[in-house]
Amino acid sequence: MYIPSESRYTDTVGYNFCGKSGLQLPRLSLGLWHNFGDVDNIEEAERMLKYAFDKGITHFDLANNYGTPFGSAERNFGKMLKENFAAYRDEMIISTKAGHEMWPGPYGDGSSRKYLFASLEQSLKRMQLDYVDIFYSHRYDENTPIEETMGALSDMVKQGKALYVGISKYPEDKAREAYRILRENGTPCLIFQGRYSILSREIETEVLPAATENGVGFIGFSPLAQGMLSDKYLNGIPENSRAALSYGFLKKEQITEEIVIRLKKLNAIALERGQTLAQMALAWCFHQQRVTSLIIGTSSVKQLQDNIDALKNLHFSNDELWRIGEI
Repeated sequence: MYIPSESRYTDTVGYNFCGKSGLQLPRLSLGLWHNFGDVDNIEEAERMLKYAFDKGITHFDLANNYGTPFGSAERNFGKMLKENFAAYRDEMIISTKAGHEMWPGPYGDGSSRKYLFASLEQSLKRMQLDYVDIFYSHRYDENTPIEETMGALSDMVKQGKALYVGISKYPEDKAREAYRILRENGTPCLIFQGRYSILSREIETEVLPAATENGVGFIGFSPLAQGMLSDKYLNGIPENSRAALSYGFLKKEQITEEIVIRLKKLNAIALERGQTLAQMALAWCFHQQRVTSLIIGTSSVKQLQDNIDALKNLHFSNDELWRIGEI
């Protein structure tokens, strides 16, 4: 029987308030996009879940189509939750999303009220939950009126099926519109989820300022650029790495000679700081004080601890920030 560590809230990852809400999120959140599907090592996945919780990581980020096949990450998480964490549900923040293709036909994709509600009901069944803490519109859908999408999110909160709602990957102008509609509906947007890393900084100019102006938190995904910002690819593409797999989003052709040169330069700075490249990449994201949390996706307990150790050194000199920016 799993018994969590009694010290899980002391000297661990730390917490930040999410926007202007009273909800605190751990600085590092565990993402289940990869490594929790039916094709993965479920025993190691369960060990990671327990280890994360023991270290104060209380937020677990999912989506309807996470895992291979779609839905398997939620289903496996639900089993682990029931077997190990049933007594600790109120200490957890569980988020899920819908917006991308999930099943065939006109009602299994997009951002219509029909799809979002059907997807949430399916997610709750897979995870064996009565509600989720955060439900996201996973993407902006130009074919659905934004009022319809935001109305669906608001009604999920009012029906008690989600405590908070958020949006992910919306362009800045549509995000502002979403914030306004949700606020007028009496269900303000809690959080914006977007891609953010040393190699992907687009959100700094418009998305982050808009979130801050509207009292919305920000959580970054892919802070290690699908593993590129690690020492894995400094000398080629190892077997069983994400780039070597036939499924997933990181492809071999993305590991170009030009990228490897940049990674080696970044790695040199990380070594000067006494960090691995992955640790420096995670720490760097927090130089933006508007970042509430980062979603990490790990494949082992060892990798999870390495990521947590990034929090030991979050300070960057102006010279280091300049050099990293130049690379």
